[in-house]
Amino acid sequence: QVQLVESGGDLVQPGGSLRLSCAASGSIFVLYTMGWYRQAPGKQRELVASITSVGRTNYADSVKGRFTISRDNAKNTVYLQMNSLQPVDTAVYYCNGHLPATAGGGLDAWGQGTLVTVSS
Repeated sequence: QVQLVESGGDLVQPGGSLRLSCAASGSIFVLYTMGWYRQAPGKQRELVASITSVGRTNYADSVKGRFTISRDNAKNTVYLQMNSLQPVDTAVYYCNGHLPATAGGGLDAWGQGTLVTVSS
């Protein structure tokens, strides 16, 4: 199982941008489907975006056109570029690693979370 460490959370004004990073340990990172989730105060954790081992991406409707997920397998890192941020995007953002059953399966890996606050 990979170990995940997020970084990049910060306080940003509405309309601003941030890039989150998630560094993974382990040699089979390339096989993982990686995702970014977020949890706002008083709300359930929700999927923001995901990217498969072959680069197929998926986004929540609320972030389509504003957020971009990408991965650099050479650096064992997944990114979330967030543009046009709004106060509703305020949340703790978590990195997730999911190994498909076809690649061995097992428990998902989670990072510790990084706080994004959008406020003027």
